[in-house]
Amino acid sequence: MTLRYEAFLDHVQERGEYGTAEEAERAARVVLALLGAHLVGEVRAQLAARLPEGFALILLNPLQSAEPLPPERFVRATAAWIEGATERTAAWDVSAVLSTVAGAVGDDLLGRILLQLPAGYDLLFGRPQPT
Repeated sequence: MTLRYEAFLDHVQERGEYGTAEEAERAARVVLALLGAHLVGEVRAQLAARLPEGFALILLNPLQSAEPLPPERFVRATAAWIEGATERTAAWDVSAVLSTVAGAVGDDLLGRILLQLPAGYDLLFGRPQPT
């Protein structure tokens, strides 16, 4: 089931404790653009199908990445794309967006997403996996 644009942003805004929807939208756009560079094929298409259209397009037309970034570099890259962000605030942004994504996609698709990402992303999605 696809979340409406406003509902998705409301979840991000609540989880990120942002003062405005614009702040939540900025974080969602950057994080989804970076995430899209790490996912391929059917998994990326299925995730896009569960996102509101505007965010799905961002995921499907990602920023370019030469290699999959480990979680800490993903956070640093997020900080680089958000004006005024620090690694600490970027970690907050990533968590707000990816935990919203995790809630929208369900455990099966989330498991397949995590298989395409370097170890440690489960924590960014707010869904620690047993070791």
